[in-house]
Amino acid sequence: MNNAKLYIGNLPYSVTSETLGQKFAAAGQVVSATVISDKFSGRSRGFGFVEFATEEEAKKAIEMFNNQNFGEGDSARALVVNVAREAKTQGDRGGFRRDR
Repeated sequence: MNNAKLYIGNLPYSVTSETLGQKFAAAGQVVSATVISDKFSGRSRGFGFVEFATEEEAKKAIEMFNNQNFGEGDSARALVVNVAREAKTQGDRGGFRRDR
């Protein structure tokens, strides 16, 4: 697991990948920053991912930004920042197998 990749939740819908990367650059070298958007509407889904060059920089970002307000005015929201988990694969679901 790559512990230098962070999940960023509760993002204001106006945040772009570029502004997310700029904000988190205060904690260290950002390798990538991505805001996840709805595939049909193109609107932000309110979360994204930031990957740092080192785990130490990622830990610093968690300390700096978790529960901190991001955005302006009424759109300001308290961020949720933690280590990203790996996606589950759709392989064996461990269920019941019936041979016909």
